[in-house]
Amino acid sequence: MKRLIVFYSLEGNTEYIADKIAEKLDADKLKLVPKTQYATKGFKKFFWGGKAAVMAEKPELEPYDMDLSAYDEVIIGFPVWAGNITPPIRTFVSENVESLKNKDICTFACESGAGAEKAFGKLGDLLGIADFKATVIFIDPKAKPSEENKLKLDVFCEKL
Repeated sequence: MKRLIVFYSLEGNTEYIADKIAEKLDADKLKLVPKTQYATKGFKKFFWGGKAAVMAEKPELEPYDMDLSAYDEVIIGFPVWAGNITPPIRTFVSENVESLKNKDICTFACESGAGAEKAFGKLGDLLGIADFKATVIFIDPKAKPSEENKLKLDVFCEKL
């Protein structure tokens, strides 16, 4: 089975998990990069990122070269912003929704607080699916490594 991990990472937590999953499953990775970067510190980070997520914005992404038809399974990873998927993920899914049909879709979220379950629901709505093959939530995996996150990673990868 050929797998692709599509992710957006602002502070490195989501990329950290994407790298770990790619190692375990021999998966390819596609890092989404918005043309206009989001603030990474202070009030601006939370205000503009949260507003963009709540308003369901779809920022323009840097070009990427990838053929979704080559993959059987797509794993989507994102940080949770205001109980939502991040705008770059929204853009990618919106641009590729037809190509994602009939694929096994899995997802993981990284958060510091809460809202991942709600975000999974919004991602499912955007994809037009009711259930994912597998989901998992990580709490600050890069910033605060823990045995719990390591176990979650192992269990998630075993489901795939």
